[in-house]
Amino acid sequence: MKYLKFALNFLRMSFVGELQWRGMIHDITPGTEEQLEKETTTAYVGFDPTADSLHIGNLVSIMMLKHLQNAGHKPLALVGGATGMVGDPSGKSEERKFLTEETLQHNLEGVKSQLKSFLDFDCGENSAEIVNNYDWFKEFSLLDFLRDAGKHLTVNYMMSKDSVKKRLETGLSFTEFTYQLIQGYDFYYLNKERNCKLQMGGSDQWGNITTGTEFIRRIGGGEAFALTCPLITKADGSKFGKSEGGNIWLDPEKTSPYKFYQFWLNQSDEDALKSIKIFTMKSENEIKELANKHSEAPHTRILQNALAEDITVTVHSQEALENAKAASEILFGKTTEENVRKLSKGALESIGNEVPKHEVSKETITNEVGIIDLLAEHAPIFSSKGEARRALKNNAVALNKTKVQDSKTVSSADIIQGDYILVQNGKKNYHLINLI
Repeated sequence: MKYLKFALNFLRMSFVGELQWRGMIHDITPGTEEQLEKETTTAYVGFDPTADSLHIGNLVSIMMLKHLQNAGHKPLALVGGATGMVGDPSGKSEERKFLTEETLQHNLEGVKSQLKSFLDFDCGENSAEIVNNYDWFKEFSLLDFLRDAGKHLTVNYMMSKDSVKKRLETGLSFTEFTYQLIQGYDFYYLNKERNCKLQMGGSDQWGNITTGTEFIRRIGGGEAFALTCPLITKADGSKFGKSEGGNIWLDPEKTSPYKFYQFWLNQSDEDALKSIKIFTMKSENEIKELANKHSEAPHTRILQNALAEDITVTVHSQEALENAKAASEILFGKTTEENVRKLSKGALESIGNEVPKHEVSKETITNEVGIIDLLAEHAPIFSSKGEARRALKNNAVALNKTKVQDSKTVSSADIIQGDYILVQNGKKNYHLINLI
């Protein structure tokens, strides 16, 4: 038991150091590291359920909780059923739209299920837990809140927060102004009821988090701590976590595993090195080794591949990764019909999510059909038979990665996995025929 305690203490001591070398600390209150060294500490991060899925911008906070748990401490994920009704002004240029209680509940369930794929909820003393601030705010009257919370902070104190000051020029509703009171009370409540002594979040949350430490000091006379991570930006200064289509979501229905994989694969060298420290659990030595190998042959994109593979498996699954890699090889690599025929249905469906898809009666193919009729009528990849014929004569069309001529008859022998035919027009223009 003595050696076990020593080992746990060693792990606890390593938490802040772990975040530091990974570049995951922006601000930290004095005494935080000493608190973590002293005892098993409960800490929380809040997630507002503004959508039914988290996105990769949330991953930094999730990884902080994961490292915390690995260091022997207890993580709480607060899902803001109450704060989601108000809206956090931090980092926002305009007021958020209110969500209905029904929408919020739907979003809560989606967020909860995703958090469970990152944290261990059944590992004994430091098992992760999910809490919902609606549970303690639902019976809270306005008068109770003003008496128990509002009187402890001055307007001057609240006005001094960056999240408030930045919005005064564009307009800030009283509802959003009170957000820091609500979040601050969350910390006080969890400190009182769950002995939670640390709140973590993005650097834009520093004002809200320190409001909580003030509540704990002023109401209960206790001590609490704050730790924030930097807001992640790309090497060019642009916002991280966005693509041309918007957020990169963790939900495969919102962002396909293929697009998710490609997002990480397309990181610049500088961004990939930063991201692999933050978004994977690879050790410092592992990352140094990968970085050295990458610097010797940057064109092989060793860092990007390691990052994309690791995080796709974590968020989705090994199978999803294999399907994404197979789809990428088909769409961007040099491959053969033999390899196309080896594709799983999952890989073909991944391709179908990224390229135009055409439904054609299976009977049309089994009865055999001319290639021109197929591509101009049944699956209108070309606008006319003339256009199809010209492309075929120019040797621009391939079925399942094999070039075909205008005399080609398409039959059941061309069907892959019982349901698909992959059509390529030129180098990068793909279509998937789905037989029904």
